[in-house]
Amino acid sequence: MEFEVIQGDIASQSADALVNAANTSLRMGSGVAGALKRAAGSGLDDEAIAKGPVDLGSVATTDAYDLDAEYVIHAAAMPPGGQSTAESIRDATQNTLAEADALNCESIVLPAIGCGIAGFDFEEGIRIICTVINEYQPESLRDVRLIAYSDDDFAEMERVAADVLD
Repeated sequence: MEFEVIQGDIASQSADALVNAANTSLRMGSGVAGALKRAAGSGLDDEAIAKGPVDLGSVATTDAYDLDAEYVIHAAAMPPGGQSTAESIRDATQNTLAEADALNCESIVLPAIGCGIAGFDFEEGIRIICTVINEYQPESLRDVRLIAYSDDDFAEMERVAADVLD
């Protein structure tokens, strides 16, 4: 399985599945969710809400609508208005990869699940995500990309990923 850190807007990526860093209500607000919601057009937020709430660390899958993907996997690493934990980030990442495999996806793009508004330490969260990805034994997944939007986050992700993969 190929794993790389990339920089850009997740909503402009092409993959079988794009991942939304969600809360357990699955209501799509700002950040990654807002970018995906705006680019997908009508329907994504409504379908996500209809599939919620989900348990902390769980995922729900929706159509990708106007995004260049088949699916959006909503990874719930935080409760509404709450903070993510190491366990919720680990579970959400593991469940995201397993869901992508269950959907027979070959490619997936993940953001820093649980590390934005969810308040978890960015470096520690990225280390957890990279470790889960590194240890995952895929069935169909061949291309896993971890995406950062800003220059600083990209540099930090690259550094942590290189450290985990060594």
